[in-house]
Amino acid sequence: MNSAAEIWKRVLKLMENELTSTTLNTWFDDAEAVSLDENTFVLYTPSNFKRDIIVSRYLPNIQNALRELFSADFDVKVLGEGEKDSFQKNEDEFLPGTEEYTFDKFVVGSSNKFAYSAARSVADEPAKSYNPLFIYGESGLGKTHLLYAIAHSIHDKFPSYRIVYIKGDAFTNELIAAIREGRNQEFREKFRDADVFLMDDVQFIAGRESTQEEMFHTFNALYEAGHQIVFTADRPPKEMLRLDDRLRTRFEWGLPVDVQPPDYETRMAIIKNKAIRRGMNLPDPVLRYIADNITANVRQIEGTVNKLLAFQELMGEDVDVDTVSRAVRDMFKDKTEFLPSAADIIEETAKFYNIEPQDIRGQYRSKDTVLARQIAMYEIRRMTNLSLKEIGREFDGRDHSTVMHSIERIEKMTKQSPEMAEIIKDINANINARYE
Repeated sequence: MNSAAEIWKRVLKLMENELTSTTLNTWFDDAEAVSLDENTFVLYTPSNFKRDIIVSRYLPNIQNALRELFSADFDVKVLGEGEKDSFQKNEDEFLPGTEEYTFDKFVVGSSNKFAYSAARSVADEPAKSYNPLFIYGESGLGKTHLLYAIAHSIHDKFPSYRIVYIKGDAFTNELIAAIREGRNQEFREKFRDADVFLMDDVQFIAGRESTQEEMFHTFNALYEAGHQIVFTADRPPKEMLRLDDRLRTRFEWGLPVDVQPPDYETRMAIIKNKAIRRGMNLPDPVLRYIADNITANVRQIEGTVNKLLAFQELMGEDVDVDTVSRAVRDMFKDKTEFLPSAADIIEETAKFYNIEPQDIRGQYRSKDTVLARQIAMYEIRRMTNLSLKEIGREFDGRDHSTVMHSIERIEKMTKQSPEMAEIIKDINANINARYE
């Protein structure tokens, strides 16, 4: 990987063939590289006079050197006094909406210390320590936070690095669109030319033949170029039964690290941290009550604090244990009370198989559509209170015996095939994510 500063050193070296050392020292001694993207190199000098001289006399020399390095033409922009800060502020916002997900806002405890340390190491020296870094654990434990923290840290330290973040299912969707629209080369360049490649929920590419093939070549291109790769998933590579063996092997080349549910002390620290950042000072009994009752994941803890803040603002009451109990009562409901709609289940099943919901509901009989239809019926039966007859109505009025046959088939497949059990697990995760 080459930062803008490293490229600038090489440009100066090449310019020694065209300009005297006196000229270089006079006009470029305090010049500083600001950024380098696909077609623009930005240089900064604190003197407006020097800026004007560089632009009027030496721009062709810089462009010639860049052309020699990259075999491509670059625009060169030279900033003068007071222009550097405004330029950086006006650059496109990096990963908008994720500004809160930084290392300094990640609460470290015994359950996540190893993953945190590995992520910091990768952010400090991309592709020098652990490549790929594979972070895994259940939903809501901070994997995505660490992924964004790596991205923001590298962006701050190496502003010229091209950082690409994508979710596993989005990678599949973009690939399908690229194939359909004839943009295969554009798709490949987007990911294979990245200095840092970050994929969230990589488990969703498992079992998808074309996606795995593309990921295999993308991984190889990035790894051989010495570029950093980071994945997150809800399970380690060895438990991704539908993942190609060659991908599983590559995912394990670097460092797999897990994130566990936070222990009591870490939960207390997280609650305090979240509350303080939102301007709340929670009494110790309230902290203990939340830490004792919200144990599943960090996301639930954050949701609890947000509810408390909203409750306090709307009701104008002091926050005590009774207030907490009333404000977050729904978080303690039994999971059997969670009832997704049939439409959501059909939509998520269709999305998993990259087909249209109306095809699942209708009479289309391709192999994948029939299997997706049967899985949707099975999931609706398990996750809702609908009767067999009511489920049949969701699928163009199919009779209850057809629905029963579909459910029994998927139940049998789930027991006999670990791969089918994994598919059901992935679809369940997507359905549940809609209600978090």
